[in-house]
Amino acid sequence: MKRLIFPFIIFLLFCTRTWASYILIPMDETQKNHLKAYGLAYWVLKNHETEVEWLLNYRGGAFMVQQAQKFENELVIRGISYEVISDGDAAQIRTDLSSPEVNMDVVKLQKPPKVAVYSPKTAQPWDDAVTLAMTYAEIPYDLIFDDDVMNGKLPEYDWLHLHHEDFTGQMGKFWNQSGQPWYQAQLREDKKNAAKYGFNKVSQLKLGVVKKIRDFVAGGGYMFAMCTATDTYDIALAAEGLDIVDAFYDGDGYDPNADKKLNYANTFAFQNFGLVYHPQVIEFSTIEAYPNNERPVKEDNDYFNLFQFSAKWDPIPTMLTQNHETTIHGFMGQTTSYKKSLIKPEVTVLGENRSLNEARYIHGTFLKGFWTFYGGHDPEDYQHFVNEEPTDLNLHPNSAGYRLILNNVLFPAAKKKKQKT
Repeated sequence: MKRLIFPFIIFLLFCTRTWASYILIPMDETQKNHLKAYGLAYWVLKNHETEVEWLLNYRGGAFMVQQAQKFENELVIRGISYEVISDGDAAQIRTDLSSPEVNMDVVKLQKPPKVAVYSPKTAQPWDDAVTLAMTYAEIPYDLIFDDDVMNGKLPEYDWLHLHHEDFTGQMGKFWNQSGQPWYQAQLREDKKNAAKYGFNKVSQLKLGVVKKIRDFVAGGGYMFAMCTATDTYDIALAAEGLDIVDAFYDGDGYDPNADKKLNYANTFAFQNFGLVYHPQVIEFSTIEAYPNNERPVKEDNDYFNLFQFSAKWDPIPTMLTQNHETTIHGFMGQTTSYKKSLIKPEVTVLGENRSLNEARYIHGTFLKGFWTFYGGHDPEDYQHFVNEEPTDLNLHPNSAGYRLILNNVLFPAAKKKKQKT
């Protein structure tokens, strides 16, 4: 009898091991914590050198990884929904997704990107959605600023986020905050750095930083920017060699003919725009679709739609738009959205409000690298003001707007397939 029982036990153990061989992390409406799931995928890649499969357009962009008890323990600790499935089920999912008849595909995540956030060392009176998202998801990042960029540190990183910086050197046009301690501290830091690197003006320093970042992208880096770091980045590139800053900010006047001299060939995303020179008008250019006090929508009816791309033919925009919702609640910022008529034709619009003819989420390439611009300040704070409390993401674990940020963080980990369009 014992001879029969022992082989039977071995058989049961073998069957159990075979059946429970993959973990599926759904990213549809069944997921309890979408944002933490991105951090879990990053943690697996970083600490265990195990591939994570990103199932594009399957259950909201689900993740799949080989089963291990340490992974299950971490999923439970982080409050992430998951399912244990068999080898056969995992193989069937891959087969189903590879079918030419469905708009789905599998992308393998292999190496976690090393992440940097370009942000001033001085305390700022507002939060930053990207650092909030990464902190909540438990994705590590380094803070860097002008010294690090000018001293050539960017090549140490794979992915760079641009905090809400004004790269035109006009202090965000926060003229009404010029007496505040944070403003004065930032101005002192900027002037000190400008002098350190031989520049006469802050605007010249910021152009130097922008050009270093451009080189980082050109060499294969990934850049993600939100709010004013999007349009002011392109403005700085277009205005190289021009004075576009009023005396209120730099002590001398601007070139009144600068608009005619802008070089749009230098920019990543925008063309044919004009500048706003008045120091007390908190707009930088005509790129902004609507000045915030003129937006024809309110909080309760402000939405934008994500485009759906071909997972097999256009995997990159597909990765960047993975979500459990296709209609995203809008949110404002100093730069909220972009006039579609001023976007270069080669740029991919990922999300738009068609009725307002505005783009909210755009993406493109520059030589070997990639960039993404996301309009607005905080996806879960419709109109964030200076000195408001940071958003508590414990209250928004399923935020569709924040998911777009985290798609970009994981994007560099993917083994890229050649884009066919």
